Amino acid sequence: PAHGLCPHADGEGVGEPRFYLLTKDSTETFGFCLHEELGCQGHIIRQIELGGVAQRRGLQDGDRLLQVNGHFVDHMDHLRVVQKIKASGNQVLLAVLDGDSYEAAKSLGRDLSQMLPDDIRPRLCHITRDKSGFGFSVSCPEGTKGTFQLSVLQDGPADRAGVPPGSWLLELNGDSVKSYSHTQLTKKLKQSGNKVTLLVASSAVEEFYRLQGLRVTAALADTSWLPFKVRELHLVKGPAGYGFLLKEDDCSSGGVGQFLWDVDAGLPAEQAGMREGDRVLAVNGESIEGLDHEQTVHRIRAHEDQVTLLVIDPAGDEFYHSVGL
Repeated sequence: PAHGLCPHADGEGVGEPRFYLLTKDSTETFGFCLHEELGCQGHIIRQIELGGVAQRRGLQDGDRLLQVNGHFVDHMDHLRVVQKIKASGNQVLLAVLDGDSYEAAKSLGRDLSQMLPDDIRPRLCHITRDKSGFGFSVSCPEGTKGTFQLSVLQDGPADRAGVPPGSWLLELNGDSVKSYSHTQLTKKLKQSGNKVTLLVASSAVEEFYRLQGLRVTAALADTSWLPFKVRELHLVKGPAGYGFLLKEDDCSSGGVGQFLWDVDAGLPAEQAGMREGDRVLAVNGESIEGLDHEQTVHRIRAHEDQVTLLVIDPAGDEFYHSVGL
């Protein structure tokens, strides 16, 4: 982190937080650095790259970072916040406050978390049909396309899968419903068989994105309701090593990934819960998206005696790809 002296704001005006959805490709950075500076509170946006993603979207030097993907971070350890951004992959939603407003709010004793909406994430919900159906019905204003509101049967499959009553349907099985008529949507639901995955947003979340001029995407979704979970494995090297091999291979969902094989019985990898065929998503809290085999191995070996891996099994990997994640 950079260290320097930072003047405090002398005005009492406190502006409103600003929201930025930054999207890059795997060869780019987001185009800014996050600093903590001597005599200055907060996580500070610095070194905004000329023509980079952050500058194009409108981030300003000296902005203070308040939220990463809907999570309040002002109170968090600096390194943890940096890791949260890196773990976002190629898309991240940031909430910031200009430096003067931040200093003024702090001097007034304002609770910065209260300046932000409680929940700004849409939900991904995976629903399994029972004998009564999926447990929701869809209404659409007559003569319109792509505007679908869901009525949810209490204790039905959709309710159990986390679909909020009255929410708006944005995607069906990874595809936007923006151009669908009600008839086309009904047909797509029938073609889904016994399982369907919905990206939905409550009225408050939908209004938030609309007012901010941002597009709701599956990459920003709360995935805690999904049956497919990533797993965090913490390995401490033993006398015989970690007890696994890392291999680069084609993903069933397309592209190339780093996979875990030859997991030795009784050694740290197996004891940590590693399973053959798991795909590595992150090493020590940092996404490996865009890294090749050699770079991933280097990350794993960066700390000689321990490593933390974020992994997913093949079924989960295929599912996330199918819904555009």
